[in-house]
Amino acid sequence: MAELETIDSKQPGEVRSQSLWQRMVEVVTRYPLPFTIAFLVILPFIVPYKSLATLIIIWGLFALGYNVCLGYTGMLSFGHAAYFGMGAYTFGIVLIRLWANIWFGLFSALCMGAITALILGYFCIKRRGIYFAMLTMAFAQILFFIAFQCVDLTGGDNGLRNIPVVSVSLPGFSIDIQSPLRFYFFVLLFVILCLLALNRILQSPFGHVLQAVRENEPRARSCGYDTSNVRWLAFIISGAISGLAGGFYALYLHFVGIDTLYWITSGQVVMMTLLGGMGTFIGPFIGAGVFLFLEDVLSSLTRNWMIFLGTIFVLCVLFFPRGIWGTIKELATRKKG
Repeated sequence: MAELETIDSKQPGEVRSQSLWQRMVEVVTRYPLPFTIAFLVILPFIVPYKSLATLIIIWGLFALGYNVCLGYTGMLSFGHAAYFGMGAYTFGIVLIRLWANIWFGLFSALCMGAITALILGYFCIKRRGIYFAMLTMAFAQILFFIAFQCVDLTGGDNGLRNIPVVSVSLPGFSIDIQSPLRFYFFVLLFVILCLLALNRILQSPFGHVLQAVRENEPRARSCGYDTSNVRWLAFIISGAISGLAGGFYALYLHFVGIDTLYWITSGQVVMMTLLGGMGTFIGPFIGAGVFLFLEDVLSSLTRNWMIFLGTIFVLCVLFFPRGIWGTIKELATRKKG
């Protein structure tokens, strides 16, 4: 009788709102890919300005690539700026010195990210835990200093400048993507392709092996899987997506700064992935959005914005270890229970 009285005492509107909230979370959890795409389609219309939406989707793509490494395979890398930066520099150098074609430049950026991950991953994958993380950061810093010294090729400390402004060429016509909204949806097209490809990979037997390696690598090895090669392949996929994101970053800014290879860039993508929620499609974009929005707001208020942003990140990790999206799902499950 006491339980019945407690249930009856709830307002009908409160029950309906909780039920609607739970249903929404359940639908999004059940169909993460369509919801993520729908969210990204409306994103430029709900943020303060279009260029912020563009940065969110580019960094979200970078975090999506990193999520393959950390969220789905369980490899904590502190050196993913290597693949992001190599993709950005490759795109810029290709357009300046070889062929001013967006398609070729983006393809080159993706391939360079994959090739760099292939080479560096060969050495890093042999280690586990903190040794793996420190190796990735060490290799990224090596690439940073190489780019810093190769002034004739990369511009050194001044960065790679004068990346040409080109249109998207298609058979018979070309499209100018210089307007913020056109550029956003051009990037979104590739993001959707990456999401579809990643969804297909994760639903395949290889994707299940990835998650088995993340949960218990010794057990996966005892089942007959070559876990080192599985981790290596995941690392290459992660590097390819990160390189593509770097290409879009160079295309957006028409400039590549030396900081794209710096360890701080690696730290930022780690923060975005953890903030949004690991092992999800929507998490990297939520994390990128929150991070960039807070950066935009706090930097306009104080020069010491990184202190406040770091404090917010620490609090989120301590009290919301599953990230923003993971916490939302957990709260909805508790209410349902």
